[in-house]
This record gives sequence, structure tokens and C-alpha cells, in this order.
Amino acid sequence: MADETAKKTKEEIKADLLIKKAEAAKVTAEMEKIKAETKKIEYEAAQVSLAYDKDLRNRQKELHTDEENHLYRFSKDVNSNSVAACMSKLTQWHRANSECAIEIVFSSPGGSIVDGFELFDFIQELRNKGHVITTGSLGMAASMAGILLQAGDVRWIGHQAWLMIHRAAFGAIGKTYEVEDEVKLVKRIEERVLDIFTSRSKLTKRKLKRNWDRKDWWIDADECLEMGLVDEVRAMMPEHHASDKPSKKKRSK
Repeated sequence: MADETAKKTKEEIKADLLIKKAEAAKVTAEMEKIKAETKKIEYEAAQVSLAYDKDLRNRQKELHTDEENHLYRFSKDVNSNSVAACMSKLTQWHRANSECAIEIVFSSPGGSIVDGFELFDFIQELRNKGHVITTGSLGMAASMAGILLQAGDVRWIGHQAWLMIHRAAFGAIGKTYEVEDEVKLVKRIEERVLDIFTSRSKLTKRKLKRNWDRKDWWIDADECLEMGLVDEVRAMMPEHHASDKPSKKKRSK
């Protein structure tokens, strides 16, 4: 081998060195390419991982929304639009899952009796089809909203919320017989209201009439529970044990 190298001219030796350098440079270039491709793969993998984590967090957020948990917050007056919106959403949930539990939370001053009765009957239909309906109230369930609160299988009220019951209101204009007919209708509607409250509570028609006559009868959460107008009171202040109370400091002499 040494003899072969000795026989080579300086030009041939230089040429061999250049070839070897070129080969080494090629290997280095290939290694750099591999490193670059590896970094690219790592970067793309990191991007995929970040996208997955983002999608996972978004999905977890969705799972905790009212929509995913079939909770509807009825926070408007009871009227044709609010009732239609509520029924539309409940219908979607029913068609997507015919056995899902549904919760409706009322925070409403009440409104239209006719529209409210439409929603009341719709809720009963869902119950008959197998849905367990929970109705609750935060803030207030006044007038028709208080009647709708009675529509659920389970009824609850926030500790600082109020339920209000009053007689059906109307404004009759027209001839005498027209006014008399409307008065008869209102009395029949009031009987339906009385039937709902007496069937879902400990109240009698006599007590209801005595308390709602010529006034708005406001009932707090504890009274609602006592009268059987709800099944439970929620959002109560936590009770502190005696050991949790700060000890009184003795006065220094």
C-alpha cells in the first residue's frame, strides 16, 4: 500500500484528497439533511400534539356547557317567543337522546298564561315519553314562572330566590256579555292554576285563595319547602362548625 502511494504523483495524491473531502462533505450534508428532516418531523409532531391538546381542551369545555348537559336557563318573560325557543331546544334534545335527563332553571317574572300552559303541557309530554325533568329557580319564579316550576319531576329553588303566586290578570273591554264571558274564562283558568298548586304541594285551595286575593303572594325558599312547593332548597350558605369560629381574644390586664 505504501509502495502504491509512493508511486503516485503529487497531483494524484491531491486528487485523492479532494475526492475524500468531497465524499466527507457529502456525508456531512446528508447528516445535516437527516438532522433537518428530524427537526421538521419533531416540529410537526409538536404541532399535532398542540392541536390535539387544544381540541381536547375545547371538547372538555363543551362537555361542561349547559347545552351538553341539557340544562336550559329560562330567564325571560313567559311569552310566545320565549316559550317557542324553549320548546325548540327541548325538542332537539329529545330527538338526539330520547332518554336524557333535562333541567330547566327559571329566573322569570312570569307573563302570558296561555303561552305558559303550552310549555307546561309540553313538559308533561316529555315526562310521559320517559324524560326525567328537573325544574328549578334562581332569582324568582313569579306568576306563570311559579306555575311552570311545578312542571318537573323534581323541583328546587335557590335559597335567596322567591316564588310569587297571584290571581290571573286580564283587561276586559267590550260589551257586557263579552266581559262576562272573559270573566268566566279567567275563573276557569284560575281553577286550573289552583289544581296544579294543590296537586304538587301541601296547600289547599282555601289557603291559596285567601293568600292570593287582591295581592301578590311572595314566598321565600324555606316557606316553599315547608309548603311542598319545591322538593329541595339549593345554594344555601355553608354552615360553620363551632370549631371553625374564630376564638375570642382575652383582654390583657
